[in-house]
Amino acid sequence: MFAGVLLVCLLAVCQLGSRAQYAPDEVTHLPGMTFKPNYRQWSGYLQARPGKFLHYWFVTSQRDPVKDPLVLWLNGGPGCSSLDGFLSENGPFHVNDNGASLYENALSWNKIANVLYVESPAGVGYSYSDDKKYATDDDQVADDNYKALQSFFAKFPNFTQNEFFIFGESYGGIYAPTLSLRVATGAAKINFKGFAVGNGLSSFALNDQSLIYFGYYHGLFGEDLWRDLNINCCEKGICNFYNSSSDTCKTLVNVAFGIVYNSGLNEYALYLDCEGGRRSHRGYERTMSHLFKNYGKHMHTLKVSISLCEEVLHAQGAPSSVSLGEVPPCINSTAQMNWLNRGDVRKALHIPATLPPWDLCSDDVGEQYSTLYLTVKDVYLKLISLGLRALVYNGDTDMACNFLGDQWFVEDLGLEVGTFLVNYTTKLQPDTLLTNKCCFQIAGFYQQFGNITFLTVKGAGHMVPQWAPGPAFHMFQSFITNDYY
Repeated sequence: MFAGVLLVCLLAVCQLGSRAQYAPDEVTHLPGMTFKPNYRQWSGYLQARPGKFLHYWFVTSQRDPVKDPLVLWLNGGPGCSSLDGFLSENGPFHVNDNGASLYENALSWNKIANVLYVESPAGVGYSYSDDKKYATDDDQVADDNYKALQSFFAKFPNFTQNEFFIFGESYGGIYAPTLSLRVATGAAKINFKGFAVGNGLSSFALNDQSLIYFGYYHGLFGEDLWRDLNINCCEKGICNFYNSSSDTCKTLVNVAFGIVYNSGLNEYALYLDCEGGRRSHRGYERTMSHLFKNYGKHMHTLKVSISLCEEVLHAQGAPSSVSLGEVPPCINSTAQMNWLNRGDVRKALHIPATLPPWDLCSDDVGEQYSTLYLTVKDVYLKLISLGLRALVYNGDTDMACNFLGDQWFVEDLGLEVGTFLVNYTTKLQPDTLLTNKCCFQIAGFYQQFGNITFLTVKGAGHMVPQWAPGPAFHMFQSFITNDYY
């Protein structure tokens, strides 16, 4: 009897221990890690198509890997690496400024979930194609990511039973729902529950249109520019800042975009300083070129006269020294780049020695990327009709994909409003100087539209988990447990 009970117990332990064992990819040590993690991790490759391999990094939950959900995280671009999300936003550890050592992230999302980070598409980060051809489009990326997921579950079959969620950030606003539709309607056995988009590009038209209002009501445009925009872009109370046929309107909109993106502001977080000054990162320039297509938002494609723009900018009170040739990235990824490109780190992560150095964003991918979806409205409606849950969340100081455009996008879906706009709070650490008591602060606002939650994070920018880790974790936990506030 005792032997039988012992055998059952041993089998249970072995089953738990072998739940996620793909030995060739397991990461057993990492240079610069001075702490002992209480989770397991794997780094390797998932096959998307013959000759196309996507690099993944998978970390198990610190709570209960067997029962906790599995979450896929995708950064955007198109052409930027999801390892930025791992090492700067919601991963279990981040890189110190020295680029040599790591520190634990107390609000890592793998505290309560198994998290899979995939560098997509091929050509981004350490993902690669044997033929080095990196031209792709939205549908091909969705197909490749779906096949990569199947490759993941072939390596880790026990996780097919865990609840599965897809999170996408920025251009992930297109990646996440298009992949979600593949997963929801595909033959692969995946316990798919829902998807979330953070500061996502969901509609080019609404992103353009809303930015003008965002800029004006945040005090970025003078009254003269605002008046001229209304005179030349609006008729009978309806404004068209997206695809107006008026050349004057187009010029004025470009002037407004120039103030937002070209005057030294941090376009990803309005109230934060621009790290790195005016220095431009080509990868981020390329990602921004996929926004505001009708006006060639990226300044190297503007059709209007630069001297005319400078003249109007000066008239609106903008600095006369504004350069229209560069967009400041305002993002400092030096530490992550230095660490990921160390030879011993690459070896620990099972990166082939033949691959080029890791970079935050890929020009090869960005320059050859074709956008197919100017809006993902129809994709959302199909997903909602299947009973899936969705979360659209925005840091409310981002100007690349601003909250107002995403709010309009969700409202335009025509879903029943279940809960009106209300605030939510997060608990802060005790204030030892004043009261020595815990306190609560407003973290943002949310509204329910059928199966979709629209949520803002107060004071956060484009990368919400990076700049508001506490509220972001609270939001993440609420969504995957379907228990809002």
